[in-house]
Formats: sequence, C-alpha cells, structure tokens
Amino acid sequence: MLKLSRTDYDALRRHGEETYPHECCGVLLGRLDEGGVRIVSSTARCGNTRTDSPQNRYNIDPRELVRIQREGRELGEDIVGFYHSHPDHPARWSPTDLEEAHWIGCSYVITSVDRGIAAITNSFELTGSDEADKQFLDERVEIG
Repeated sequence: MLKLSRTDYDALRRHGEETYPHECCGVLLGRLDEGGVRIVSSTARCGNTRTDSPQNRYNIDPRELVRIQREGRELGEDIVGFYHSHPDHPARWSPTDLEEAHWIGCSYVITSVDRGIAAITNSFELTGSDEADKQFLDERVEIG
C-alpha cells in the first residue's frame, strides 16, 4: 500500500495538468513502515528529458535523480516511488512503463490527464527479484 497526503496527491495530479499534453514525472520520497507500507513524506518534480516523444514517454535525468536521492537522505527520506502522467490515456501501466521501471519494491503512480484535466490516479508496485521476473501489481492508495 502507498500512503500520500492530500497535498502531495493534489500536487502530482496538478503537475500532470501543467505539463499536458506531455508526460510529467517525479519522485516520491518517504519511508517504508514495519508493515511494508510506503509512506510518502514529500514529492520532487522532475523534468521530462524525452525529446523524441514526450507526449507518451518520460525520462528523468540520472543526475537529477541522484541529487534528489542525496537531498532526501539528508532529511531521512528514501525514494519509495515515482509518478508520471498519461495524457489522454488510461492510468494503467504500459509495456514501455514496465520495460523502463527498474526500482523493484517501489510504487509507480500514474495519473490519466484527459484534455488537460487530471482524471484517475492509480498506483502499481514493481515486484520481482530482478529484471527477468519483474512485474507490476495493482496497489491500494490511501490519501489523508
């Protein structure tokens, strides 16, 4: 399960609206509790560095990701997930999303943005032991 504050939930949805018709992307920072629940304490917006098809693909610059990870650790936060938007597409993962997901044990939040308005937001946990057997599982999101 993934726990998000209303502020962080609204912020990642708003990010998708602001970047429409391109995909937005960002990082979820927080901690894993004793029960395996990922608790988000902050979000970090990232720039989508894809120039070939930013309307249906995203990429986070590795240097930006390292900076966010370092800054988070200084505050006692770890990367617990990522988010991105699907402009005019469902809030479901695509084969490309799975292929490009590498942080096993993290949440991957997707918001569908229909004609510029955030619609549905879903989360998926990347499970498996390595690249060969990774898969996304639907994940419950608690907002509060």
